[in-house]
Amino acid sequence: MEQLNRYYRRSKISERNFRQLVRCFALDLTASKTTEFTGLTRKSVTMIFLKIRERISEACERASPFSACEVEVDESYFGARRVRGKRGRGASGKTIVFGIFKRNGCVYTEIVPDCKKRTLQAIIRGRIALDAAINSDGWRGYDGLVDVGYSKHYRVHHGQDEFVQGTHHVNGIESFWSFAKRRLQKFNGIATTTFNLHLKECEYRFNHRNKNLFRELLKLLEKNPL
Repeated sequence: MEQLNRYYRRSKISERNFRQLVRCFALDLTASKTTEFTGLTRKSVTMIFLKIRERISEACERASPFSACEVEVDESYFGARRVRGKRGRGASGKTIVFGIFKRNGCVYTEIVPDCKKRTLQAIIRGRIALDAAINSDGWRGYDGLVDVGYSKHYRVHHGQDEFVQGTHHVNGIESFWSFAKRRLQKFNGIATTTFNLHLKECEYRFNHRNKNLFRELLKLLEKNPL
C-alpha cells in the first residue's frame, strides 16, 4: 500500500522522501545535489522544484498590502550585462523589476514592462496604503505621489550623490536587490518563462530569513499541496 503524502497529492513519492526533498530545497541545493541525496530522478526533482516555486509565488501574491508603516520603493534590472552604448532605464533589454520594502520587514516584487509613472504608481496604489510613509529615489516615475494621497513621500536624489538624508533612503530594498542577484547568478541564466518564479523564490526566502525555512515550506505545502 502506498504511503500517503499530505504535501503532494496523487504522488508515488513517500512523505519521508518528500520531506527530505523539501529540506534540500530549503538549503538551496541544486537539483543535481538533491537527486544524489534523495535517490529521485533529476526529472522528478526539477518538476517538483518548479511546483514548489509555483506555490511560493502564489503565497507571495496573497501578501497583504503595506499599511501604517515606512516603506522603500525602487526598480532594478536583471539579465545580461549592459550593452555597450546603451544607456537609460531598461535600455539594455534587461528584465525590469519593481520592488516595495517594508522597513524591518518584508519585500514585494513585480516584473514591469517599463518604469513610467503610470506603471509604477498603479502598483504603489494597489499595494501601499495611503497612511504609509514612502521613501524613493528621485526618478520621475515617483512624481505626483503626494497628489494622489500619499502625504508622506521622501526622496533621495542619487543623481546628485545624495543617498541618505536622515532616515530617508532606499538602502533596504537595495539590499534585497543585491541578495537576489547574487542568488540568481548561480543558475547561469534563467529562462524568461520561469524567471518570475525564481524571483518570487528570492522574495520568499528574504521574507523568511529569520525563520526556519524548511518548516515554513512544509506548512505552506500542507495547506496548499502540490
